[in-house]
Amino acid sequence: MRVSTAQKLGIAARVAARMAGARASKSRLLGATWRGVRVTATHLGRVLGVLWLEVTGFVFLCLAGIGGFAFTREYARYQAGKIGSGRVILAVCVTLMFAWFGASSFWRSRRKS
Repeated sequence: MRVSTAQKLGIAARVAARMAGARASKSRLLGATWRGVRVTATHLGRVLGVLWLEVTGFVFLCLAGIGGFAFTREYARYQAGKIGSGRVILAVCVTLMFAWFGASSFWRSRRKS
């Protein structure tokens, strides 16, 4: 069976078109996969960021609670005349500072989500 040059060129063109289509679909598949990975990573990063802010806010509020207990203990000692006012003031400052850090961390997490 003899195949003319025109038929050979037609066959080559069809094969090339088929291969180009296969490459294009692979390229589209890779592009779509990459976009999916990027979107998933973006959302996961946002969720982890919000979780980080909430966990740190909780830790700061726990430290503020510990500072509150220290304040009550130091205030009782101050009332008994065993210590000066410096330790009471320090306990108040530490408690307020950690309470502010905790509250602001929760506010930032709400704003971010």
